[in-house]
Amino acid sequence: MSPAAHHAGPVLFFDGECGLCQRLVRLLLRLDRRGALRFAPLQGPTAQAYLRMHGLPADDFESLIFVPAWARRNERAYLQRTDGAAAALRVCGGAARGLACFSLLPRSWRDRGYRLVARWRHLIFGPWRDRPLARPEWAERFWP
Repeated sequence: MSPAAHHAGPVLFFDGECGLCQRLVRLLLRLDRRGALRFAPLQGPTAQAYLRMHGLPADDFESLIFVPAWARRNERAYLQRTDGAAAALRVCGGAARGLACFSLLPRSWRDRGYRLVARWRHLIFGPWRDRPLARPEWAERFWP
């Protein structure tokens, strides 16, 4: 049975080939001291099945998707782009909640900035070159 079958909490789908996205995920790993968040690349089978189930584009890797409760993944309760990023930071708790203050800005402004960064992220940050996680136990928090 897959690890996803036993997890009920939040999941963040991200572009697994993006250097910026991978760095942000590693930051979230450090901030999430309770280990509440799980992660899966948008290109992987877990995210692809979720995207198809909800009629979302399966080839749009510029938008992160936050699923607040994996146990209720059949519901359309996901958050995208900056709403998803803010929700992930809130789940981490502590100082990370303060980093979510950008969510006070209007969504249209936030998402316009998000799309601009998404368009240039591969050029600026390059592709992700796989490297070991700072803590081996973090590997359990990633799904295919």
